Amino acid sequence: MKHVRSTRYLLSYVALNLSAAMEYRAAFFSQTVGMFLNNGIMIVFWWMFFQRFPRVAGWGLSDVLLLWGVVATTFGVGTGVFGNCTRLAQVIARGQLDYYLTLPKDPLLHALVSRMSPSAWGDASFGVVAFLAAGQLSPERVVLFVLLCAAACATFVAYNVIVGSLAFWAGNAESVSTQAGAALINFATYPGGIFHGWVRVLTFTAVPAALMGHVPVDQLRHPSAPAIAGVAAFGVAAAALAWLVFNLGLRRYQSGNLVELRG
Repeated sequence: MKHVRSTRYLLSYVALNLSAAMEYRAAFFSQTVGMFLNNGIMIVFWWMFFQRFPRVAGWGLSDVLLLWGVVATTFGVGTGVFGNCTRLAQVIARGQLDYYLTLPKDPLLHALVSRMSPSAWGDASFGVVAFLAAGQLSPERVVLFVLLCAAACATFVAYNVIVGSLAFWAGNAESVSTQAGAALINFATYPGGIFHGWVRVLTFTAVPAALMGHVPVDQLRHPSAPAIAGVAAFGVAAAALAWLVFNLGLRRYQSGNLVELRG
């Protein structure tokens, strides 16, 4: 029953954020379309690259389309639904958690969903288009895509919560959080086969780009039940760890004495 209430609460906030964004339709659509086109430029680059070099570490254009399909959808949904996940360090450092601590809902969940990035829906829609463009569609593949994106989204949001929570111990950790988030996306949007040695280990651990992009693509190409279960389990474990780190840090939080009006 608690999970049902949380889901209803989450969906209500998403609807509210969308409604607020649609008050400025021109800005909303310009940001969404702009982000879609920005991602499209990267695919044009890869298309030109593969015209000259058909394979890179075993990856072809269709694989890169799948990769961008998973990563763009994950990033779009993550920052669209949990918009403050990439701003958590700023929220903590500026004492803006005060507002969420006075309310009955879980402060982490409330802080994450209280903001939406309008351009995120450009990423999410591009990801779906890239997945469709990769071809080999089937009902089973679509369901698997949704499942893997959900697990990758959990990993993405959890990672950003963990690095953002460094602000509890380090004070102003906005720069570190931003750079760590950028590193995750940069690693995730390149073919996994080009990473070797300690860099490859890094993409499975401290910067889990492989779990956000490379492994889901492998599973879309060659599904394996144990590997799919592993990706899902990692997402759940990452979310649990993020909640634990945030709540441990919350014990050190000092109010910013912030008086803030929210509409």
